[in-house]
Amino acid sequence: MSAETPAAPGQFTRRRLQFRAWRGARPFWAGLFVLLGGFPIMYFPYAHLQIGHLTLAMATTAGAGSLIIGVLLVVLGVSLWFQKHVRVFAGVAAILLGLVSLPVSNFGGFIIGFLFALIGGAMAVSWAPGVPPRAAAGAGGRPGRGRCPRGDPSPWVVPRRAERVENPYSTGPAFTKDADGADVPNDLSGTSPANGANGRHSAG
Repeated sequence: MSAETPAAPGQFTRRRLQFRAWRGARPFWAGLFVLLGGFPIMYFPYAHLQIGHLTLAMATTAGAGSLIIGVLLVVLGVSLWFQKHVRVFAGVAAILLGLVSLPVSNFGGFIIGFLFALIGGAMAVSWAPGVPPRAAAGAGGRPGRGRCPRGDPSPWVVPRRAERVENPYSTGPAFTKDADGADVPNDLSGTSPANGANGRHSAG
């Protein structure tokens, strides 16, 4: 493709949406913070600052330890991007390495690398994969398979009519009609024989 060839319409938008979907399926920002935290930790012990004619060397006796901590943080950051199932282990390891870098690597890369590792590790531990929303109706459009919020009755649930249960110990019907024509359960205690019960009195 030459420099004069224009980009395909919508190609940038498609790439951006693909990256957005890839980023949302993994602890991207946690991995980025852990990755960035490793660079100042392994850089400052080997850096030489030039101030005018004065050369300031910040090398320490634990330079090899700083290099190991920085490389491990970079590896953990990349692992969070491509191996999201190790997010809890990588997050805890990043926090521990950030704490160890305080006495080993110039106060954790002058606090910069320490803070990046600490924040990234905490974000990795607290990250959880998203759950796709469930459809209100099941496959084939059959109602009653969706889940409704707790406390809200489902519009697909039809209340069942009360079943009439006959009392085997009663000579009268279990239900009688009131003035409005609705079914009213009989008082089978025997204290009111006028309502159609058998009129037995309770003991005592």
